[in-house]
Amino acid sequence: MNETYEILALKYGENTARKAADNFMNPQADDHASAMPIDYYVFVIRNANRTILVDTGFDHKEAAARGRKITVEPIEVLKRIGIAPESIKETIITHLHFDHAGTMDQFTGTKFHLQASEMAYATGPCMCEPSMRVPFTAEHVCQMVRHVYSGRVQFHDGDGHIAPGITVHHCPGHSKGIQAIRVATEHGPVVLGSDVAHFYANIEQRRPFFITIDQEATLRSYDRLTELADGKLRNVIPGHDPLILKRYPAWKPETDGLVHKLDAPRIG
Repeated sequence: MNETYEILALKYGENTARKAADNFMNPQADDHASAMPIDYYVFVIRNANRTILVDTGFDHKEAAARGRKITVEPIEVLKRIGIAPESIKETIITHLHFDHAGTMDQFTGTKFHLQASEMAYATGPCMCEPSMRVPFTAEHVCQMVRHVYSGRVQFHDGDGHIAPGITVHHCPGHSKGIQAIRVATEHGPVVLGSDVAHFYANIEQRRPFFITIDQEATLRSYDRLTELADGKLRNVIPGHDPLILKRYPAWKPETDGLVHKLDAPRIG
């Protein structure tokens, strides 16, 4: 029998200087200069039996190297809600871009779940091209290689089972091996889309994010996200949209704007 879960979005940073032209592959002339901020999140899936982390974000050192600024490191947000990093035994890495795999070394007791195609992509011939490796940080990829050799990585090839009620699904386009997560909740399935769709607008308007290695695959992956959500697009959570914190309630009153509850009915 499937279990159900609580899902929390933990915001650890933002970039308020972004414009629409930064977030769409083909920005439209009438909106390309409009403000379109981006938020940085990690996600927690948990119930009485287990706590699973989705992605590890990035730290202040990586932020400085890339000209970004984060409010707090992901590990500190976890601690604020009572989750010790050493207590996390399973972590799903949706893909190996710098803002999703940047603090893996802080989670010393976890097993990492990754698509085999993402590992092959991040260590393969495409990384000889400077433009293709921009979203990756070599040290993060090398850390994952070391985790492979220490027996801490479980690879998935397409659809994969993580725990009762939690599955991962290959949804390529933004990166070659990016995966989404389907989670059973009391209100039905919720799909954590990660950067398969950065914003609601990407998937709702079918306008891919500007970092896209395969536009056709991205559009098919949008369809896959909707299918995984039992046809309900409103139950798909994008990877970076500030609207997440407006469409879902705060976990507690004091976590408004920091930690919000995604297994609750959507607001509005």
